[in-house]
Amino acid sequence: MSQNVSGFKGAVAGLSLTDVIQLKGHNKYTGAISVEYGESYGVIYFVDGEIIHAEQGDESGEQAIYEIIKWPGGTFTIQPEMTSNVCTIHYRTDFLLLEALRRLDEENAGAAANKSAGPAVTPRRTMSKIAARLQEINNITYAVLLDKQQGLPVQDSSIEAVSLAAKGVFLAKSGSGIGELLGLGDIKAAAVHTSNYNLLLYDSKQHYLSIAVKPGCNLDAVETEIKSALIPAK
Repeated sequence: MSQNVSGFKGAVAGLSLTDVIQLKGHNKYTGAISVEYGESYGVIYFVDGEIIHAEQGDESGEQAIYEIIKWPGGTFTIQPEMTSNVCTIHYRTDFLLLEALRRLDEENAGAAANKSAGPAVTPRRTMSKIAARLQEINNITYAVLLDKQQGLPVQDSSIEAVSLAAKGVFLAKSGSGIGELLGLGDIKAAAVHTSNYNLLLYDSKQHYLSIAVKPGCNLDAVETEIKSALIPAK
């Protein structure tokens, strides 16, 4: 028998959306939660219990999460088959929920002046300064500096970093093998285009820099911004 509950309702009657998000975090859930409220629709993507991406209307990332949680009601659906290669959120799930509730309290109290202020805590994913700098560039979804000898991410143990590092190592080895066959030596830079993402790789003496870029964007323009970020103008 179905049970009517206030606020959000879904497969687990009586739980709010934030309750379900917390439950999925504890369960190390990978997949998505789709949310509907009237004509509005949003999707929240998880990897290993952490929110990595969210979409709602024209909003994405943290702002999409905040907009969805602001809804006074709606329905949610658990969809483990839905995944995303995009990573727009780099904060712990518990912080995102607390920040959303704080903003909601401020708005209810008529103190929405600080709504646009960004989170004032340390991101859940630590990373190298170079990777953090590159992720500020538009169209870059993730970046990781990895040790050339071990093929492991530097200062970043997130699942996104490990996955991107593995792709970077594979690209480096494949490119170097082709370079050897053609008598060109090891590669210093490479780019791969796929339907889901673009991958850029740069080589230095001790490290590789592996960068995931949104599909469909102008890679030349992105590379120009990357060079500007890595080599500041004198």
